[in-house]
Amino acid sequence: MNDAVHEASAPDGGARPATRAVGVREVAALAGVSRQTVSRVLNDHPEVAAATKERVLAAMRELDYRMNNAARALGTKRSHTLGLLASDALQYGPSRSIAAVEAAARAAGYWVSAAFADSGDAASVAAAVVHLQAQGVEGLVVVAPHARTIEALDALEIGVPVVTLHSAAHDARSFSVDQVAGARAAVACLADAGHRRIAHLAGPADWLEAEARRSGYLAELAARGLEPGTIIAGDWTARSGHDATSAVIESGATAVFVANDQMALGLLGGLREAGVDVPGRVSLVGFDDIPDAAYLWPPLTTVRQDFEELAHRAVEAVLAGAAGATVGGAAAGGPGEPGTGEPTEPEFGERIVPELVERASVAPPHP
Repeated sequence: MNDAVHEASAPDGGARPATRAVGVREVAALAGVSRQTVSRVLNDHPEVAAATKERVLAAMRELDYRMNNAARALGTKRSHTLGLLASDALQYGPSRSIAAVEAAARAAGYWVSAAFADSGDAASVAAAVVHLQAQGVEGLVVVAPHARTIEALDALEIGVPVVTLHSAAHDARSFSVDQVAGARAAVACLADAGHRRIAHLAGPADWLEAEARRSGYLAELAARGLEPGTIIAGDWTARSGHDATSAVIESGATAVFVANDQMALGLLGGLREAGVDVPGRVSLVGFDDIPDAAYLWPPLTTVRQDFEELAHRAVEAVLAGAAGATVGGAAAGGPGEPGTGEPTEPEFGERIVPELVERASVAPPHP
């Protein structure tokens, strides 16, 4: 049964002790229907008449009935909950993806249960997975920007469909934006403006997307017959961008591809403090298109990632996998509908190609 504890308020505004759980029995009595009919309404059964369904929903509202997903899962084997495991939620890309996954799941009629793990600790990743399994999640979306997180997942028996985000296509379960293509577009923008000495302010070496952006930088230079410029290590923060100012100036580069917009913001400020005009003396291209990028001075040319589309594809795929398969491998129903067999592996599509957003931080090199 789907029961929930209902707490009433005392006349003086204080909380009364918890009363008996308001459950299916009370809803059925108020609506004048059977308990089976209430259960059918809760589980979106198609054969419930519209007027009956509305009467049951009205009774739920009047009684302040709250669905108990754990109880529902016992009866239906389905929790209508997806698990979200994140090994980094502080940086712009992962945080945007986490919010986008929650929105996409909600649009599909699912809740999200989240757990966070230390990417460098396999035991922490395993504990987070166990926690989510205990919630009865029907699928798992993993925001996995570090190779160590993927390695920890590979060692686990998870039992539900799994997709990963921000793994730069290094994982067979990955849904990703094409980081290499984005980096090549950024370098191409600078080269097309006439720059031949292009430096790279890179992200942390243990991030898969930082590695992919560096690879794209080198690939585009090689394709154009240009020598690699100075590569400077950053840590995604504006401070590390600011700290890279001296290295950029000493490199003699006339342009810099910066691996994210936060570092570009810091470098922009550092160059201004050093009396180096952007884009008059040094051109900059960032990555991510953070909301502030259009309002920096000069407005930042950058690479935009479609996090919403990425999350939509991932959630759609993991739900399709959770739906299971019939004999012979045909999918049983659409996303969110129960299948007749074991969960299947999600189908992975093409990587999303990011978009270059041209603003005012790029100009031809100074004579």
